[in-house]
Amino acid sequence: TPILQRPIELGANVVLHATTKGMGGHSDVAGGALVFARKGDLLERVRHVRTVLGAVSSPFNSWLVLRGLRTLAVRARVQSESALAVARALEAHPAVSRVNYPGLASHPGHEVARRQMSAFGSMISFHVAAGREAAIAAVGRARLFTRATSLGGVESLIEHRATSEGDASTAPPDLVRLSIGLEHPDDLVADLTHALGV
Repeated sequence: TPILQRPIELGANVVLHATTKGMGGHSDVAGGALVFARKGDLLERVRHVRTVLGAVSSPFNSWLVLRGLRTLAVRARVQSESALAVARALEAHPAVSRVNYPGLASHPGHEVARRQMSAFGSMISFHVAAGREAAIAAVGRARLFTRATSLGGVESLIEHRATSEGDASTAPPDLVRLSIGLEHPDDLVADLTHALGV
């Protein structure tokens, strides 16, 4: 979201925001927004297509996004803080072989993320050391996390990415993906500890 990173300030010409995710924040709206750094031919062509096709958000969906924007800064801060706590706990867990979270110093993109972002976000993925079946079992044992494919809402989500994507998935078979919501990080860590079976 533009709360955590501002691509136009980093030199992007156009940014596509999914208002469905963090901006909406409550897993109840679908939409997107194109933001242009400057007026010009591309903006005019997009406006023309929008006019011809009628590609505009409904009033109710616009209201849902506005509702979410009112709490976005607070949600992004709390979710980022919680995600960092969860990522640190997972990194120290014996059943986890690797954690992918840019807030960790061990992440290969940590320094770039630290320079470009105001916080590190709410998305984490990790690899279960015992492999695919153990990853699937861990997802199934989680109780506080909801099993779902989405992100950016107030509720914490968990999924075995390769199963969610099906046979054509290129996700590693041992990968579990999390979207951290507004639950207390201690509760989330306890649930993951239980789910991982240690």
